[in-house]
Amino acid sequence: MIIATDARTQPDLYCDIVIVGGGAAGVATAVAAARNGMKVVLVERHGFCGGGAVAGHSGTVCGLYEASDDPSSGPVQAVFGFTDEFTKALEARGGLADPVRYGKTFTRVHDPIVWRETADAFLADSNITTIYHAVATRVLNEGGERIEGVELWTKQGPLRVRAKLTVDASGDADLIAMAGLPNTIGDNGRVQNPTMIFRLMGVDVPAFLATYGDDTIMPPSVSEKIVAANKAGTYCLPRAKIWLFPTTRPGELLCNCTRIIGADGRELNPLNWRDFAEAEIEGRKQAREYARFFADTLTGCENSFLNDMAVQVGVRQTRQIDGVQTLRNADILAGQKFSGGIARSPWPIELHSGERPKVEWLLNDVYEIPYGCFVPERGEGLLAAGRCLSAEHEAVASARVTAQCFSYGQAIGHAASIAVRENLAPREINGADLRDVLNRDGARLNG
Repeated sequence: MIIATDARTQPDLYCDIVIVGGGAAGVATAVAAARNGMKVVLVERHGFCGGGAVAGHSGTVCGLYEASDDPSSGPVQAVFGFTDEFTKALEARGGLADPVRYGKTFTRVHDPIVWRETADAFLADSNITTIYHAVATRVLNEGGERIEGVELWTKQGPLRVRAKLTVDASGDADLIAMAGLPNTIGDNGRVQNPTMIFRLMGVDVPAFLATYGDDTIMPPSVSEKIVAANKAGTYCLPRAKIWLFPTTRPGELLCNCTRIIGADGRELNPLNWRDFAEAEIEGRKQAREYARFFADTLTGCENSFLNDMAVQVGVRQTRQIDGVQTLRNADILAGQKFSGGIARSPWPIELHSGERPKVEWLLNDVYEIPYGCFVPERGEGLLAAGRCLSAEHEAVASARVTAQCFSYGQAIGHAASIAVRENLAPREINGADLRDVLNRDGARLNG
C-alpha cells in the first residue's frame, strides 16, 4: 500500500480573520479588517497580490464609470470607497493611465508592477501577516459545517491557520468546495472561456490611435481584416472582435483578443487541471499569432513585438457560491437596488464566448450587489469575497470586474470584523446596517 507522507512539522498560526486569495477583493478585505483592529492573515499563491488584474494581466480597472450613449461628455465616476483609495494610490505612483473609451463607458489601464507595489504598501499594516507562495489544501472544522480556518501548503511545510472567521477570496470558491458547501459552476457546468492577455511593445501609438480611434474596442475594419486573414489561412485568429489599450508605458498596447477553447471545441474550465494546462499552452500560441498579425497588418504596429504575457491565463468564471441571496441577470439590466446593497456597479454584462463577445449595457445608472451574495446558504464562520459571489451565469460577466471586487472586499472586511467583534454569525449581520458602515467609510453607496 502506498501512503502519502510529509514528515515536516505542522505548526499552528492564530488570527482573527484568515483570507485566502490576494486579488482586489482579498487585499481590500485585509485592509478593511486590519483598520478595524483585527489580526489578519492573507494567503496568496503567487509571490505578489493582484489576482486576475495582475497575474491574469487583465490590466484595467473596469467598473468605475457609468455607461452612456454619449460618452463624449466624459467619464462619470460611480464607485468610491476603497476602490477610489487604491486607484488614487496607483495614480500617485505613476501606475494608472487616464480614462480611455471602452465602448459606451471608460476604463483605466494600470501597470501590473506598480499594482503589486501598491498592494504591498497597503498590506504593510502591522495587523496584517501576508503569506505568499502558499496554497490552501483543506479547511479546518470541528465537525459539522463551522469553519475554523485553513490548512496551507508552503515551502516550509504544511501550516494550519486557525481563525475566528475565514474569507474565501480565491476567485474559485475553493474553500466552499473543500467544505462541501453548495456551489454552482457556470451555466450547467459551462463557463466563460479563459483568455491570454499580452503586451505589445514598439508601437507607434499616435499613428495607431489616428487610424483606429480612441475606442479600445477595435472598429469593424480591424475585425474584417481578422476574418479575411482567417479565411485565407494565413493566420489562425479565432476571435474577431478585440480590445487594444494604450498603457502607461510609451510604445505599448495591452491586448485582449484571444479566444481559448479546447481542441474538442469546449470552453475550457480552469477548475479542471487538464483544461487549465491546455489553456495555458493554447493561450501562448494565440498570443504569438495575434502579435504577428498586428505587426503585419495594423497601422502603427509595423515594428512591434510581443514583450510580455500574463503569468497565467485570465480566468473569467469558474465556481460560484450558493448564497443566501443571488444576483440575477435581470437585476443588472434593471439597475436593481437593494436595502442591503453593499456595492454598486455600472458595468455591462460582458460575455466573452463565441466568435463575437456579447455586451449588454446599463446606461446612466448602476445596479447594486446585496450582502447576502457573499454569505453561504449553509456553513458558519465563512464569508466569500470577489468573483465567486452568488450570481447567475450572465450576472457574473458583469459583477466580476476589478472596481467591484475592491468594493466587495471593503464590505466583507467590515462584515468579518463585526462578526468577530460582536460574536455574530455572518448571516446575522443586517445588510442595511453594513451599508451604513460602508457609507461612513466613504463608499458613497447612495450616490
